[in-house]
Amino acid sequence: MHRILILGGGFGGIAAAHALRQSLPAEDEIILVERGTHFMMGLHKNWVLTGQSTVDEGQRPLAALGQFGITVRQGTVTAIHPAERAAEVDGQRIEADAVLVALGAQLAPEAVPGFAEHALNVYDPASIERAAQAVGAMREGRLVIGVFGAPYKCPPAPYEMALLLKDMFEQSQVHVVIEVFTLQPASMPLLGEAGCSVLDTRLEENGVLFLANHKASAVEPGQVVFGERKRPYDVLLGVPPHRCPDVVSASGLTGEAKWVRVNPRTMETAFPGVYAVGDTTEIIMADSKPLPKAGVFAEAEGIIAARNIVAALTGQPPAAEFDGRGYCFMEVGQGQAVLVTGQFLAQPAPEVVMTEPSTQSLEDKHKFEADRLKAWFGG
Repeated sequence: MHRILILGGGFGGIAAAHALRQSLPAEDEIILVERGTHFMMGLHKNWVLTGQSTVDEGQRPLAALGQFGITVRQGTVTAIHPAERAAEVDGQRIEADAVLVALGAQLAPEAVPGFAEHALNVYDPASIERAAQAVGAMREGRLVIGVFGAPYKCPPAPYEMALLLKDMFEQSQVHVVIEVFTLQPASMPLLGEAGCSVLDTRLEENGVLFLANHKASAVEPGQVVFGERKRPYDVLLGVPPHRCPDVVSASGLTGEAKWVRVNPRTMETAFPGVYAVGDTTEIIMADSKPLPKAGVFAEAEGIIAARNIVAALTGQPPAAEFDGRGYCFMEVGQGQAVLVTGQFLAQPAPEVVMTEPSTQSLEDKHKFEADRLKAWFGG
């Protein structure tokens, strides 16, 4: 009998748990540890923010994984001992034959003075309904969406947010000025110059002001501080800086890096029997930029890690390799989305393609969510 310990109940952890359960004997134990009780895709937050859906509609109870033979342990990972293939959950030690670390990225609003007090953290599921109420109550004024750190999860989200809110305000005949800023040199550097130009044009055509190379140093009541400059806001929706979870950094899994470095093909860490996937990792592409932090990558990596765990448990060489292929549906307003696809580990540079906006791509985005929720949690 084997025991596999999965730390984290996001895209990567859940996908890996299912892949393991489908490949391992019923007597092998698969334990998934997650602090929260429910799963919700990050893409759902914009639908909640704009009144198209609710948090409840996007959530599924992690306990539902039990029907598939996956043991869910609700609790906080308080320590990881990679050399011993063990972890502590609320202080209780759990040993395993293989460990998969999928704890995601930790939001760090405290890294920007004033952020926690004055910004609405739109990447925190617990804050999204409060943000929806704030924007829904606006009848005039300036709405600012700010990217306060990079890398961050779901790179298109702030721009989708701006375009969808613009639609919402226009439909309500409310005049609100929308502005988006980022500390990055372009809206979405992974799209390249041509792709960024398309997105920037869409923002401009919809009357959304976009500001690149704007690194906020603090947030004050009614003002975002950029060094010696300030810009006003009435409502501020913020994407806080992200960092590797403290418990992961303290474990030694990151070494001298800021994130966990893994074999980019097999998801193995430097510790035998310990794997890491998703936003807690850093995979460097051929252009020296990190692989984007996105659920579709975490899902694919989780499946690859699961296959390699099964191979290792049966004394076989690694059975699968991550090829760096990924995609996302980026909403651009007016009932449309674009499909961004790419071979992100291609040489000598990532190969990224973006389609024209269409209603079909938006339908496919909704299907992406529905299909996985049904497969992972049941009907």
